[in-house]
Amino acid sequence: MTSLILVEDNKDLREGLRIIFDEHKDEFNCLGMFADAESALKKLTMLKPEIILMDINLPGMSGIECMKKARQALPGVEIIMLTVFADDETVFDSLCAGACGYITKNASPEEILDAIREVKKGGAPMSSRVARMVVTSFKGFEDASLTDREREVLEQLCKGKSYKMVADALFISHDTVRHHIKNIYKKLQVHSVSEAILVAMKKKIV
Repeated sequence: MTSLILVEDNKDLREGLRIIFDEHKDEFNCLGMFADAESALKKLTMLKPEIILMDINLPGMSGIECMKKARQALPGVEIIMLTVFADDETVFDSLCAGACGYITKNASPEEILDAIREVKKGGAPMSSRVARMVVTSFKGFEDASLTDREREVLEQLCKGKSYKMVADALFISHDTVRHHIKNIYKKLQVHSVSEAILVAMKKKIV
């Protein structure tokens, strides 16, 4: 069972997702839905969700600012951005604030559920549109510090794949993936997948 909350000012979207979560009660426990950041933050430490679906363009406090405060209040929480925006700066700002995934609002219900499932397994999901944008931004810049295989692993991570999915995609073992990721972290001087994606976007690596 995965516990979550939704922070979204669009009432129709909130109600639509409520129906979807109700239809999957055996897998998802929606602890609350909030129309603004301030209301969500007041209940956050009491509800203690594993995952937050967060809109960026909220009334009052922005979703990105709310994300920063949420991670301070509940360090272990995972946050997936749910938004209409899909530009480089917004994605970068979201990841910098601590987002582990980025899903556009035109994603299908199943894509949203899959994103939550992927985060639960340790992945960093992105809508295909966002993933293509991120991967495209990597082209044309050479960073000799990463091997070809390390770049392949990093590109798979940026597509939102878990370690196991990376191993399957590249036909290597789970331990080999961990070895490459350890090297990537060391070379990029980061400590997490989100940080690695941030550096990759900023420096246009891969």
